Amino acid sequence: MAFTRATGKHRAPSRMTRRSANIAGIATLATAGVVGSLASPAMAAPSTTTVDTGLTQAIVIGDSIADQVGAQADAQKQAAAKAKAQAEAEAAAKAKAEQRAKEAREAKERAAREAERKRLNTFVAPISDSYVSTGYKTGGSLWSSGSHTGIDFHAGIGTPVHAVGLGTVVEAGNGGAYGNNVVIKMHDGTYTQYGHLSVIQVSVGQSVEPGQQIALSGNTGNTTGPHLHFEARTGPDYGSDIDPIAYLRSHGVTV
Repeated sequence: MAFTRATGKHRAPSRMTRRSANIAGIATLATAGVVGSLASPAMAAPSTTTVDTGLTQAIVIGDSIADQVGAQADAQKQAAAKAKAQAEAEAAAKAKAEQRAKEAREAKERAAREAERKRLNTFVAPISDSYVSTGYKTGGSLWSSGSHTGIDFHAGIGTPVHAVGLGTVVEAGNGGAYGNNVVIKMHDGTYTQYGHLSVIQVSVGQSVEPGQQIALSGNTGNTTGPHLHFEARTGPDYGSDIDPIAYLRSHGVTV
């Protein structure tokens, strides 16, 4: 037997049509905030049971995800800001440390230059641990000028002789009555002479520093015994002598 579906106004709604109507109704109720009761109309009363339309849940889940994403974004921003601040602080600390190190280096270099400047401007005695055996302008027939043009330091043969200050050697060799001698033009334009040497250890044109060994004392030239003859001069030639003791004292050396 064949069955046919009813037609006309008695035709029952299809399953799909009923489902669509239910969904539409539920959506309307959810939108209007109206919740139907399962009880009879006469017994109707407010109920706390809501219809799960799926729409509200979707909205809640969506908000929750958005909040989580927002929280993560805020956390990332805070972490990035913290990392940036830390990097800036580390960079500032490094720059400050480098500046301090640079200043320390510069201060050390300045101190070294100042110490070197003072050293080069310092004068010393030509013979260490000695004394003046014959003074300046001492008279007698031993000197062609009639008086002593320098001072004599007590020294045995082979005693180290030092440049009294910074200068340049302008004479190194035989000096007649002075025997083997060295003449140095000092950095201040004056001259110093070292006579009666046994050994000369510098050459003309050589720069010398305070305390530098330039020769060994001896007994060469016009002498009555081993010693060092020391002169201070305003010029390189004989006759321009000045008081060597006063000269040394003016440069901080007491003999």
